[in-house]
Amino acid sequence: MGRGEPKGHWLLLALGALALTVLLLLDGFANGAVGEAPRKEPAHPAAAPAEATSAGPVINLAGGKTQSRRMPAKTVALTFDDGPDPEWTPRILDVLRRHNAHATFFSMGAHIAQQPALTRRILREGNEIGSHTYTHIDMAASPAWRTRFELDLTQRALAGAAGVHTRLMRMPYSSRPDGLTAGEWRAARLAGADGYLTVLTDRDTEDWARPGVDRIVRDATTAGRRGEGAIVMLHDAGGDRTETVAALEQIIVRLQAQGYRFTGVAEGLGLPAATVKVGGGEQAIGTVLVAAQRTAGWLTGWFGLLFLLAGMLCAIRLGVLLVFAHVHMRAVRRPQRRRTQGEPPPLSVIVPAYNEEAGIAATVRSLLDTDYPAPFEVIVVDDGSTDRTAEIVEALALPGVRLIRKPNGGKPSALNTGAAAARTDVLVLVDGDTVFQRDTLRHLVAPLDDPRVGAVSGNTKVANRGGVLGRWQHIEYVIGFNLDRRMFDVLQCMPTIPGAIGAFRRAALLEVGGVHDDTLAEDTDLTMAICRAGWRVVYEEKALAWTEAPDSLRQLWRQRYRWCYGTMQAMWKHRRSVVERGRSGRFGRRCLTYLAVFQVVLPLFAPAVDLFALFGLAFLDPTAPLLMWAAFTAAQAAAGAYALWLDHEPVRPLWTLPLQQVVYRQLMYLVVLQSAVTAVLGARLRWQTIRRTGTFAGPGGEEARLGLGGQSVAG
Repeated sequence: MGRGEPKGHWLLLALGALALTVLLLLDGFANGAVGEAPRKEPAHPAAAPAEATSAGPVINLAGGKTQSRRMPAKTVALTFDDGPDPEWTPRILDVLRRHNAHATFFSMGAHIAQQPALTRRILREGNEIGSHTYTHIDMAASPAWRTRFELDLTQRALAGAAGVHTRLMRMPYSSRPDGLTAGEWRAARLAGADGYLTVLTDRDTEDWARPGVDRIVRDATTAGRRGEGAIVMLHDAGGDRTETVAALEQIIVRLQAQGYRFTGVAEGLGLPAATVKVGGGEQAIGTVLVAAQRTAGWLTGWFGLLFLLAGMLCAIRLGVLLVFAHVHMRAVRRPQRRRTQGEPPPLSVIVPAYNEEAGIAATVRSLLDTDYPAPFEVIVVDDGSTDRTAEIVEALALPGVRLIRKPNGGKPSALNTGAAAARTDVLVLVDGDTVFQRDTLRHLVAPLDDPRVGAVSGNTKVANRGGVLGRWQHIEYVIGFNLDRRMFDVLQCMPTIPGAIGAFRRAALLEVGGVHDDTLAEDTDLTMAICRAGWRVVYEEKALAWTEAPDSLRQLWRQRYRWCYGTMQAMWKHRRSVVERGRSGRFGRRCLTYLAVFQVVLPLFAPAVDLFALFGLAFLDPTAPLLMWAAFTAAQAAAGAYALWLDHEPVRPLWTLPLQQVVYRQLMYLVVLQSAVTAVLGARLRWQTIRRTGTFAGPGGEEARLGLGGQSVAG
């Protein structure tokens, strides 16, 4: 016996969802989409005090006193804001190295975390690095806690990327001292209290506006008195920096010819090194932040692609299903199915029943109330029921009905017992909660006129479709299951004949060894085995069977969990068909590939993709996710209308489709996730039964609505 159903996997799933949410939020925060401090620049901002506007560009506010410094003569500190950028920062570093010049890079913490190798290169080549906050916030408009948080995160990113902290800080949106506002001065004092040197500029090239190479060179080299030192502001990120790179070459060449040297800010002023080594604990924390930021960026990029890919695959699948449904309706096998050679064969209808007292009487009566012209028998196999199932069948005392009692052994055992007791070569397998129409048997058996056909799938309908949950399952049966079966019929790769309604040749059953119990989806396993044996399995849409669907989310979950896990078991059991030759190989490559993509892989990724879509709606531009969702829902509705029309059903239930996409679809995805976890852990899931409510029993019930109250004697 295998292990039981895994425990604690929901906790793992919740932790995974939480981790993914945190990573998405971290990436959104790093890119200014989550928690962004909006910049509201007043029309006439208050100026900073005179001690600030008249100070030098390097300001020390530690200890509450204002001290400032200017670069010494013939010394230029080139400074670059907003990086590091994977495209432009290396080009700038190449120019600096070529001319033996050093600079100071005021980098954003989020970019440092995304580009740790580039950060290390900046320092390795003798340059300095300073803080430009983590997300480029306007420190003048941000609360004190946010400012400290941003500066602290940047230090942690530096610790993780390069093992250092920095003493230097430049406020985003700042420029020269004479342009300081009162808000910027407050932010500078706050940073100074934490030990930062605030670095402004003497020469703001405004290269971010791309004014042209000549303008950038002129602003960097001609301002101020001849021979004085200066701090020059440039940018190595934030857009196309082609002009900056070209201007940098000219700036260095021109000023070096005049005897200028190019250093970092701290180096040029003779201050202690701009960066200091950190301890192992700080570096470990920073490493976690860097890893999380890089993972978040990677996930966001990939989930964006997955979102588009999933949308495209679903659209392609929907289009393909509709095309094959049209082909199935117009051409495939219709002439052959209408031609009947000889008399209809005698039948044995086998009904496995375990605790089916709520509906077994309606099932048996519906089987006997038929227009099938040939003799047939009904065999009810009571599989050790603990309720009154067997007593109800006996009390009916209907001619042509046999009751076989056996100890509980599972549905495959009951089916094999019924097949062994059957007297005919054509077997119809029917669930104990299913009701047939009067013409169902006749339509179901008709395709067996073709000797190549080994089994026939009928058309299962949801009977209890009164509530929203019932309507959702009705839509799923018609759009999902039956459209799929039309496609599989055309491609001759049917994976499942539903337990509710299927006809089989005894020869086909014997060839595959009967119904096996090594999967929880015995109907799927049996159908796949028959296909691999070379028999054709077809779909007969006119053979209608009404079944009772689960009427609660708990019951639905239990049923679909068993179905999904059992289907995965069957796919794994028949995996060799993918590489085999002949009909078995065609079945495997067509059917198993389709099931793997659309019933396993996509549902496994779908919750994460949906979470990314919600993230985009909340924090990014919601236009694309909304348009894609609306387009997909509209396409689903159109396909649903066509599928309902094919099944001669009204389109009224489609009003529940949008809500189904939000609620029901997520439930089905979680079923796949739980099934996958169960399979990976090697657990053996026990048989899940659902509670029957007796939809077909009693006056006014579905039995009466379908006109199934009469009795016919067969055989």
